[in-house]
Amino acid sequence: MKLTKKSHACIRLEKDGRTLVIDPGAFSEEDAAVGADAILVTHEHADHFNEQRLRAGLESNPAAEIWTLKSVADKIAPAFPGRVHTVGHGDTFTAAGFDVQVHGELHAVIHPDIPRITNVGYLVDGLVFHPGDALTVPGHAVETLMLPVMAPWNKISEVIDYVREVKPQRAYDIHDALLTDLARPIYDNQIGALGGAEHLRLAPGASAEL
Repeated sequence: MKLTKKSHACIRLEKDGRTLVIDPGAFSEEDAAVGADAILVTHEHADHFNEQRLRAGLESNPAAEIWTLKSVADKIAPAFPGRVHTVGHGDTFTAAGFDVQVHGELHAVIHPDIPRITNVGYLVDGLVFHPGDALTVPGHAVETLMLPVMAPWNKISEVIDYVREVKPQRAYDIHDALLTDLARPIYDNQIGALGGAEHLRLAPGASAEL
């Protein structure tokens, strides 16, 4: 499987000539979902869900479909009847040849005064876990964890403890658009030294074979 990092929280996975994209939001490239056979969206926040990005993906491939939670499906389904599927915690499905398990129900706490919205994470082929905006532990062995490294709702100690709890073989940074280049070495050093897993980072557009 080939992993390509797009900006912020978006990734592309390629296998057997087919492509799955997760969270092509407003902070990712305009063509982040173009050419995708399947698109997964974790929740409704704009940095993960952008209707223009989704439209571009579905219009570029008439066979492309979206899997997402109800709050997002309700917004996009009327424009693409029959191509948007609603999923929730505990569901399993196959998208473009990828086997997907859904884990989690709620977004991480931003502040007690802000109501929590729904959020799901996706475990793809039992190998790659993208948690969206939550520190969900999927309860399955994870080889590659997509790690939300910097967000208004987390701090580095929580990120380190999350890696320790999931126990992946490797963790790649996502949710990093707000992290400056000046701060990256601090995160790299601390997560790498304390997380207990190989900690890696890809520049937007860069790829790795899993």
